[in-house]
Amino acid sequence: MNLELRQLRYFVTVAEELHFGRAAERLHMTQPPLSQTIAALEQTLGAPLFLRNRRQVALTSAGAALLPEARRLLEGAGALPELVRRAAAGESGRLALSFVTPADYSVLPSLLRDYSAAYPNVQLVLQEATSDVQVDDLLHERIDAGLIIPPLSEKALTQLDYVKMLEEPLVLCAPSGVLPDGGKPIDLTTLRQLPLIIFPRKSAPSLYDAILSCFHEAGLSPEIGQEAIQMQTIVSLVSAGMGLALVPQSVSNLMRPGVEYRALAGPVSLVELGLAWRRDNVSPVLRGFLELLRKI
Repeated sequence: MNLELRQLRYFVTVAEELHFGRAAERLHMTQPPLSQTIAALEQTLGAPLFLRNRRQVALTSAGAALLPEARRLLEGAGALPELVRRAAAGESGRLALSFVTPADYSVLPSLLRDYSAAYPNVQLVLQEATSDVQVDDLLHERIDAGLIIPPLSEKALTQLDYVKMLEEPLVLCAPSGVLPDGGKPIDLTTLRQLPLIIFPRKSAPSLYDAILSCFHEAGLSPEIGQEAIQMQTIVSLVSAGMGLALVPQSVSNLMRPGVEYRALAGPVSLVELGLAWRRDNVSPVLRGFLELLRKI
């Protein structure tokens, strides 16, 4: 069966006018080719669509059944150019974005708010993941972009682009009642020794090394008590009194009972956060996301 949109448009016009002469005038054509087109459509569908006599034209039951479906198809076809234009401009589609926990408490909320306002028809697929998982997902084209903690490996740098978004200090996350009153920055040497709660080094080597560097600069060798992959889990373990942690400053926006955050005294390691994406990803949706990122 080879239906044409032109045939359906002619059929709907005749069905609305119930007069071949008036329908031909609306379509800016003569009546004979209009009648021939309707006859061809009826032959294709295998049923008469109109009852014709000298006094009137009426829809058959088959024609009445076809009319709403023909209108729906014509309406859908009319929307295709705008649909294609939006997709080509990155105004519709799907963006898969992963992020590390610190991003959730710093740049991510405002970034998502601005992007959703600018591109309301794009479906955002969000997933929290550690930096190593995100890099692997990017290399295997499972996500479009990732908010990660660098550095990127030499292999990854051959395929990924990266832009720095944020740099922030580490702060102390300790169980309530452990820190002295006053809210002053803390010298790690003044704390009673508590186990360090940290994530596995492979998840974010630079952050792991920056945390241990703070202790080494203070002449301390911390005892690692627990390892956890997610920052929320680390903060929960601290609230349970199982140790202390050093976290990016933005994580202090994660308020939990039994936890206190405090700045560190002396030189403090800085942690970087940035966006990575595949260099060969030509998605218009990703292009729009990157353009917005550059503006803000």
